[in-house]
Amino acid sequence: MTDTSGQGTIVPHFNRYDKSFQEKILQALLTDRDWSAQMVEVMTPEYFELKYLHFLTEKYFEHFQSHRTFPSISLIAAMVKDELRGTDERILKQQIVEYLHRIKFTPALQDLAEVKKRTIEFCRKQAMKEALTQCVDLIEEGKNEQVTEVMKTALSVGVPTSTGHDFFEDFEARFASETRVPCPTGIPQLDREDVLAGGLARGELGVITANTGVGKSHMLVNFGAHALRCGKNVLHYTFELSETKVGLRYDSNLCDIPSNEVIVNKETVRKAYEGMDLGRLIIKEYPTGSASVVTLRSHIEKLQMKGFKPSLILIDYADIMRSTRSYDSMRHELKLIYVEVRNMSQELGIPIWTASQANRDSANSEIVGLENMAEAYGKAMVADVVISISRKAAEKSTGFGRLFVAKNRAGRDGLLFHIKLDTARSKVSAADPDEEQTFAEAASQDEAYKKSRLSEAYNDLKEELATK
Repeated sequence: MTDTSGQGTIVPHFNRYDKSFQEKILQALLTDRDWSAQMVEVMTPEYFELKYLHFLTEKYFEHFQSHRTFPSISLIAAMVKDELRGTDERILKQQIVEYLHRIKFTPALQDLAEVKKRTIEFCRKQAMKEALTQCVDLIEEGKNEQVTEVMKTALSVGVPTSTGHDFFEDFEARFASETRVPCPTGIPQLDREDVLAGGLARGELGVITANTGVGKSHMLVNFGAHALRCGKNVLHYTFELSETKVGLRYDSNLCDIPSNEVIVNKETVRKAYEGMDLGRLIIKEYPTGSASVVTLRSHIEKLQMKGFKPSLILIDYADIMRSTRSYDSMRHELKLIYVEVRNMSQELGIPIWTASQANRDSANSEIVGLENMAEAYGKAMVADVVISISRKAAEKSTGFGRLFVAKNRAGRDGLLFHIKLDTARSKVSAADPDEEQTFAEAASQDEAYKKSRLSEAYNDLKEELATK
């Protein structure tokens, strides 16, 4: 890009905006890579009047030109640190550190949509102005045939028209290291490197499916409590239980006190928390069927304005949320809800676990699979991870159950583990950390067990008849 002053230097066009707006432009670049891909065509780092914004943008775009992918905020911070090491740019260093700290802990994301809209429109207008100036010069020089190409280029820049991944041209992009930040579940079999590779990661949607009364809500609390122990902030939405009842379940899990005894152990609970180093927990209740994804987004933005940014979101549960669009069929509404929840996870960069009701057939199933998800199989299509819990009456009485990895985009699936489910404390743990079965092995074992029980019953009956 060149300016219209004829001096051969680029005018800092963003000087028409104040400091706050310019900072939000760079924040939008750092947090939205698709938008950055549009902006790299219509602006240069020189557009920024402020030196630290110019410097960060320059490094951000340079990395894209070299690797065909944009760096994460943590990577660009490391790049800047290396670049400025041994220099006397103390003020620049301080400005960059303070800016990155601000966008990390007080992101104010609610303004970015309007900032992006106004910035891309302004930059495209600037591109057109500069193209018109260039065309005047071309006409004066008699190069009329180049005018059309110049205008076509100006009209196309900044438009999201990706032609896809060029296999050879974008070779480096495939091998660029992507920082995956998982939130562990606390169940070793799930967090294994070959399964969830540390847990559910940012931008991923995990679904727990089970029949009613099996323990979906307890599993969500268990995930949330483990995240808190890891120092992560947790946001728990509840559409059935009250905020205080969910809170008591967390008390029970974190303090290892049965839920029916928590109330009478108030001081014990208070003292227990004094010795713990936990993340923050926000529990928000909405009436069944009243909250949509728009409702949740608005609430999250309010929390972020107050300095609370969740590392994990739990939704109990998505099946009873309100769809933003009405359909004649319930299954279409449910699929839309899951699509919107996953989109929210990707846009916010936060892992989300939710639960889904299994159909009636699953009550008698040895293992709950994707085919047992109630109303809409499309829910399973949207999710990144689907795990199921099955507990027969005999297993409930002993506190055991089965956890089945029904779907997993990032690792192995079709795995079955036996678990201990302590509903009194909302705790879930592995019955045997070293145990692992495939679906086929579990089915074969169940069949052998049934035959064994039938054989025992038959022999008992024979002995009883023989004694008569």
